[in-house]
Amino acid sequence: MKFTDLRLPQSIQQTITRIGYTQPTPIQEEAIPFILQGKDVIGVARTGTGKSAAFILPILANLESSTRKPKPNHPSVLVLAPTRELAVQLADSFKAYGAKTKSRVIAIFGGVSQKRQVRALKDGVDVVVATPGRLLDLMRQKQIKFDDVNTFVLDEADRMLDMGFSVQLERIFKYMPEKRQTLMFSATLPKNILKLSEKYLNNPKRISVGETNVVATNIKQDVIRIEQDKKYDELLLQLHDRSGSVIVFIKTKHGADRMAKNLRRDGFTSEALHGDLRQSKRDKVMQNFRTKNFRVLIATDIAARGLDVPHIEHVVNYDL
Repeated sequence: MKFTDLRLPQSIQQTITRIGYTQPTPIQEEAIPFILQGKDVIGVARTGTGKSAAFILPILANLESSTRKPKPNHPSVLVLAPTRELAVQLADSFKAYGAKTKSRVIAIFGGVSQKRQVRALKDGVDVVVATPGRLLDLMRQKQIKFDDVNTFVLDEADRMLDMGFSVQLERIFKYMPEKRQTLMFSATLPKNILKLSEKYLNNPKRISVGETNVVATNIKQDVIRIEQDKKYDELLLQLHDRSGSVIVFIKTKHGADRMAKNLRRDGFTSEALHGDLRQSKRDKVMQNFRTKNFRVLIATDIAARGLDVPHIEHVVNYDL
């Protein structure tokens, strides 16, 4: 199948052709037709299989065919993401794929002043991509209303529940219109996701592509059993022996800062990424990593799912 077979609007087809998309991935091939038809969907596939485009493209297509104009504080599409970085990435994807459409998109997340976000909502947007915390803040302030939401998306749904957002999700669902399309995309399908879908989705089409509990075929895994006090020296050896960009996962925020500082002392360009950093700093770290301004990213689990950084060659779970 080719993307042209999916009958997306010409404005979107031209953009994805220019980007270089010719064939949909399996999750896109199966999910896009159902979403275009207005069906509820549970999409399960490994990270890196194109899940985001699987819902972004048909949502943009449905917006293109709609005559509705954005109303102040009343979006028609709401997308929830577990982290600020993923919310920004999704909003950027909406803007990139919809470059030739009339759709207006905003990312809403904490850690920054809400003034710009409130102003954009008042001006009227079609799509809001949000983290749960800031979204609930704006709900309480009556800066955002869900009366007109016709499409509600939970991206990385399993990760959101792992991070303890279940109470917030339940609260947000209660404000959703009864008549809506609900889409859940996830890398795994644990029981709590099924329970949530049974409660809030209407006869959903369940799409599961490939095995979700196995490692991708192009990834080689090694386990090094080592005493705690020798781990850092072993990390240095591994970094010396390997080339290319590396992400090292650390358990704590303080540990991430300390690790990045030690690596810089020992000759490796390195930065830390964690939830205690100001949003402007988090944005700068991710941008510098994407543009290869430093080699080793030390991160807590806020970077563990969904972020698209193609040049990463090695991942180290330091605090497994």
